[in-house]
Amino acid sequence: MASTLQPAIQGSSRVIPAEFQALISSCGVCQFSSRSYIRVSGKDRVRWLNGMISNNIRDLAQGAGVYGFLLNPQGRILGDMYALNLGESLLIATDQEQAENILGVLRRYIIMDKVELLDVSEQWGTIAVAGPKAKEVIQRAGVEVPPLERLQFAPVMIGAIEARLVRGDNRGVETYEILVEGKVLTAEDAEKDLSAKRAKEYRSAIHDALVRAGATGVSEQAWELMRIASGIPRYGRDIRERDLPQETEQLQALNFDKGCYIGQEIVERIRSRGNVHRTFTGFEFQGEALPAAGAKIKANGKEVGEITSGAVLPFSGGERRVGLGYIRREAGEHGMAVLAGESSGVVTQLPFVKS
Repeated sequence: MASTLQPAIQGSSRVIPAEFQALISSCGVCQFSSRSYIRVSGKDRVRWLNGMISNNIRDLAQGAGVYGFLLNPQGRILGDMYALNLGESLLIATDQEQAENILGVLRRYIIMDKVELLDVSEQWGTIAVAGPKAKEVIQRAGVEVPPLERLQFAPVMIGAIEARLVRGDNRGVETYEILVEGKVLTAEDAEKDLSAKRAKEYRSAIHDALVRAGATGVSEQAWELMRIASGIPRYGRDIRERDLPQETEQLQALNFDKGCYIGQEIVERIRSRGNVHRTFTGFEFQGEALPAAGAKIKANGKEVGEITSGAVLPFSGGERRVGLGYIRREAGEHGMAVLAGESSGVVTQLPFVKS
């Protein structure tokens, strides 16, 4: 899965370039500390969640996942998430900073439904692996990697640890996530509340096994640089409540055949009447200055957009100053010259890095 965990980096001095290089050219492994998980259980869970988010839960096979938006009735985005079908329950994965709001909104819509929501963030953890050699390194760690489509997952053993291997949906860099659950094995475990401690121990053990197999341990700051290089928008920065789903260009979050859900009428109206006025895209800038998030984009003397994330990407061939943001469609042709503050640049196709 894709991750959008830390505030955007406005320069490369806060992160070791070697970590970024490992992620895009070899293999990097990262322990996430900012991911939250919500378990959805109860006999009505599938029907209910299908009516809540923008993607298709109704037809989601066990061992598969989808990316989706939680919308308000006006079609504005309240949050984004991944939903995984574990069989006996559904698991929502989202960023920690938006989890409380998502959980609050979801709970308000449980009326007569047989649905239970439980924050299980302490009991679950993620080890993320990325890079062109990611699969090779996972295999060297003793894991049999089955054929997986994007957001499919399968049970695996890493040493004596049971885990789930999820193939990510990053279009720029090959990614996998290893999900571990600190299961309560005995009544004594439950009494001592050992599940959170066990989950941390599992994550550390798997991380160390992957490093021994050839992965480079990387920080969440390096992972954030890869996020920007991959052109993945982050909720709260690149996706805001005022934005409409089609403006974000994350069409993989939308399903037009699933039936009704909150905000569906607006999403369908946009589709039937044509494109929105703005689109999410990339920008590349010349010179030493990097526009800050919030900087307005101008073209031909007119304000046409804004920067939402920016970073100096330490590629091996030299640094690139890039930004993510929105631009009006009539001004968003790739290669078009733009100005953000004092920085000149061009509209650039995403992602900045390709696998």
